[in-house]
Amino acid sequence: MRRPKEKLIAGIDLHSNNVMIGVINQDGKRVAHRKLGCDLGEVVGFLKPLKPQLQSMAVESTFNWYWLVDGLRAQGYSIDLANPAKIEQYSGMKHVDDKDDAFHLADLQRLNILPKAHVYDPELRPVRDLLRRRTNLVHQHTALLLSFSSLYTRTTGQKLDLGEAKKLEPKQAPKLYEHPANQLIAQVQAEHIQALAKSIRRVEKAVLACAREIPLYDKLLTIPGIGRILGMTITMEVGDVKRFKTDGDFASYCRMVDAKRLSNGKCKGANNQKCGNKYLAWAFVEAANFARRYDEQCRRWYDRKAAKTSKVIATKALGCKLAKAAWHVMAGQCDYDEKRMFPELANKPMKTS
Repeated sequence: MRRPKEKLIAGIDLHSNNVMIGVINQDGKRVAHRKLGCDLGEVVGFLKPLKPQLQSMAVESTFNWYWLVDGLRAQGYSIDLANPAKIEQYSGMKHVDDKDDAFHLADLQRLNILPKAHVYDPELRPVRDLLRRRTNLVHQHTALLLSFSSLYTRTTGQKLDLGEAKKLEPKQAPKLYEHPANQLIAQVQAEHIQALAKSIRRVEKAVLACAREIPLYDKLLTIPGIGRILGMTITMEVGDVKRFKTDGDFASYCRMVDAKRLSNGKCKGANNQKCGNKYLAWAFVEAANFARRYDEQCRRWYDRKAAKTSKVIATKALGCKLAKAAWHVMAGQCDYDEKRMFPELANKPMKTS
């Protein structure tokens, strides 16, 4: 009687210029491995004879996973994305290479202990990436403005308002200085500031044109501090909010809670503080800064928290509250509820000046 073919599991160690595939059976025995180029055709060609037996695959969430995961899923393969920040690296081995890394991923998948990362909808992913590039452009724009302002302060001893620096035309910038070198720096920086501002507006226009198709976008705008761009950033970065079971899980993913490791009631150090989404962390800190300026309840709560701790802690704490409010709005598909966010302030009288 012929034995049924054994089920196989594959791990893929992905790099910028090559792919290492390791295949094991259900007992953990190494069956095959191959180092290939970053070419979907080569990868599919190697896996094709194994496809009837191949139960699942795992690949780390590196910067260039899109082409591989999307391509293999389109070919009918079952592949999971591994979260490298949560993978405990093996130790005690004298020699470890890419082949061992691939087999390690396959073993984690076989034992059903692979920390999985979210695979974002390929249709919406380009819009999310466009928003991320906007963030990079904003950082560059801000850095140039600060550089422009600092040059003026060093040269004249006077402060230059950043708002005025934004409006300054490249032809006017050299008039601020007498030395030709400073005049050239000012003109070049003013040109770059104007060009970056124009690029940012183009990106924002393209992103906001997609807002009508995004579920719950309008609901997020009811939360204090969250405007159109922050609302799009949050919805694009979250994807499916159902993957977060509680508001605390969501706030943790947004890096709005402390990273601590406790044992027997004692702090044994900090866990990976980079675990989570840095773009959501930025979004909710920005939202907190806007909310404390323009919303009365948020300002009252922030002032009380800052008086007991510090402005930095109070800002992050307010960001945590806003993140939890965003989870409730998205998960419950409802409008923002101020009383739910600030129950401790509901019955307290407002101070009058």
